[in-house]
Amino acid sequence: MDDYDGALNLWMELEGVRLRDADSPEGIARYLERNPGLSLVAELDGVIVGTIMAGHDGKRGYIQHLAVSQSQRRAGIASALVERCLAALARVGILKSHVMILNTNEVGKRFWAEMGWQQRDDVELYSFINGGAENT
Repeated sequence: MDDYDGALNLWMELEGVRLRDADSPEGIARYLERNPGLSLVAELDGVIVGTIMAGHDGKRGYIQHLAVSQSQRRAGIASALVERCLAALARVGILKSHVMILNTNEVGKRFWAEMGWQQRDDVELYSFINGGAENT
């Protein structure tokens, strides 16, 4: 949580990262507490230049908010964050993970494809907001 403000600043400056009510300090704190050691930041000179968050349901991992500042892209930061995140998931027995990408995020789609991730066309995602509307 010490890195929340720096991570939020990074997320807000990048296209392809959608922030929602669940990304509040309370929401992120709950997520990190439930998934200890699975989320990472990359820093350069004390400034957060990369983030990745991961959690799991006991069977599958879920990666969110992989973000790297524009000035540090193509330097291997995103790949290193993904590799370390997957290794952390593997240490807790999670060997298959998913990532959800906004359908308008072409940079994200290219990155995940280059990393060897497979786009699924056999499933569709449905969401339900318990208790009312949240940012979509």
